[in-house]
Formats: sequence, C-alpha cells, structure tokens
Amino acid sequence: MTTNRQPRVVIIGGGTGLPVLLRGLKKHPVDITAIVTVADDGGSSGRLRNDLHIPPPGDIRNVLAALSDVEPLIEEMFQHRFTTSNELAGHSLGNLILAAMTSITGNFVHAIQEMSKVLNVRGKVLPAANQSVVLHAEMEDGTVVSGESKIPYSGKKIKKVFLTPKHIKSLPETISAIRKADLIIIGPGSLYTSILPNLLVPKLGAEVCRAKAKKVYICNLMTQAGETYNYSAGDHIQAIYDHMNCAFINTILVNNEEIPPEIRDRYHKEKSQPVIFDIERLHEMGLEVIPGEIISLKDGIIRHDTQEVASMLYSILIDEMKKQNKK
Repeated sequence: MTTNRQPRVVIIGGGTGLPVLLRGLKKHPVDITAIVTVADDGGSSGRLRNDLHIPPPGDIRNVLAALSDVEPLIEEMFQHRFTTSNELAGHSLGNLILAAMTSITGNFVHAIQEMSKVLNVRGKVLPAANQSVVLHAEMEDGTVVSGESKIPYSGKKIKKVFLTPKHIKSLPETISAIRKADLIIIGPGSLYTSILPNLLVPKLGAEVCRAKAKKVYICNLMTQAGETYNYSAGDHIQAIYDHMNCAFINTILVNNEEIPPEIRDRYHKEKSQPVIFDIERLHEMGLEVIPGEIISLKDGIIRHDTQEVASMLYSILIDEMKKQNKK
C-alpha cells in the first residue's frame, strides 16, 4: 500500500454479533468506526432509557468493551452485572457509568467519547442517533408490535420494521465516517432488531447506499426465532433491500463449515437452524460470495470465529486499497 494512512473501516450493527467481530478486527492495522443501534428497550438499558430519558447504553457498552485496550480486570469491572435484589439488580456497571457520564456532560455522544478515553478504545464508537428511537414491526397480518425487545416474541412473521419519531437526526460524525470509509461492514447481528434500526436512520441509510466504499454483509450463521425463521442468506439481503429501496451490498461472507448434529438439534429446539446459503440466488443478485469456515463453537454456542472473519475482512480491505492506489 502506498498510502500513509491506515485504511478506514465502518462497521454497522449491534447486539452480540458486533462485539465478537470487533475483538478480532482491532488486532489489524485499521481505523475502525463502529456505528451502533440505539433501539434497545429491554433489561438494564431499557430501564435507564425510561428512567433517565437517555439513549440505551447496553450495545454501546459492549462495543466499548470489545474495542478497549485495558487490563482484563478493568474490562470485567465495566461489564459487571449486579445480582442483588434491590434497585441495582440487573444493571451493569458500564451502563450506569455511561448514564452518569451522560448526565455530567449533558450529551450521550460526549459521554461515549469520554469513556473511550478511559478505556483506551481502539477506534471510534458512535450511536446511530444521539437520541432514543423506538423500533416497530408491522406483521404480515397487519398488526404492529412496538419495542425492540417485544418484536421477536410476537409469534408472527415480520413484514417490515420502522422507527419513531419520524424526524431522527443522524450524527455528522457518522455521515463523515461513511463518506471517508474504504470498507463498510454490515453485521453480523439480528436482521430486524440490530441491523435495520441503524440503516433506517434516514440520512445514515442513504449515505450507506451511495457510499463509494465496498460494502460487505456478514450473514448470520443461524436463523432467529421470531425474526428470520427459515430465512436463507438471500432472504436476509432481500429484506435489507426492501427496507432501503436500493441494492447496495457488493459482497457477502457465508459459512461453509458443518455444524455438529448435537448442536443443531439443541438450536432446533429453540426454533433456530443454520442459515441456508443459496449461492446461485446470491450471484443472481449481483453479489460476490466469499465462503469460509467461520464458526466458533465455544461452550456449544455458535458464534462467528472472530479471528477468521477479521482476517477475511482485512484481506478484502487490502485488495480494495490496492485497487484504489492503482487509479
């Protein structure tokens, strides 16, 4: 690479998938900006959101911890969840610290910036919006379910999701990061409750659609009950395109590693199964398909292999940078 700067990567997501990916990617020489959903309304985040009228801190907290470069005990303290029987029950210390910092600075984004310094975070962490948003799902029967935490338990098939309030302001920092990115990564994460709530922030989604950077989608390994039951990889992509009214993804990472039968059976009981990777359909949609053995089975839980996926993404990024330098 002839450029003197580090390549810029923007990652969009939330939930448990995003921190897993970031732990591997931060080990590579890249400039990371993580854009994180603020639609969570359950658990500790939901309580702080309702009590203090701040954006939910939980997904942000997990991303800060994943990108932090501090002693393990400090990270463990930041992630510590109280198990008492009083008002602290269920709260994580990191959520409370972010809430306190928001109160002190008067601004959620400033609170994240200050905590990034304390935790020596490698990269930038930005909320999709500097305000709470409410996620709603219109089901195929026309009923509407409101609240991110309630949507997967409706027992109905999702037709589309949308946000309120109508006028949601994206951050100038997120727009700038998207415009300057050399690679934009979407996922992994829950399709309707982690990925789309970011892209549905009006200006943010529009910028991703027209950004010059290559866009890579990391498809989920398993379907999710109440969200993507029986979905193939192509169904995931189509749902994103239907919501965005544009076809913008260039590349998809898919798994080609077998999942042990006993683990498949356990997930099947939870109405979850391996995502079918309909390669021919993905090619017909104009996507470059990159398969890989990208599964981690630690403790019998299916996750993306953070090191393997990060290495694949870094290879894609280096190829993109070489192409740019030849222009």
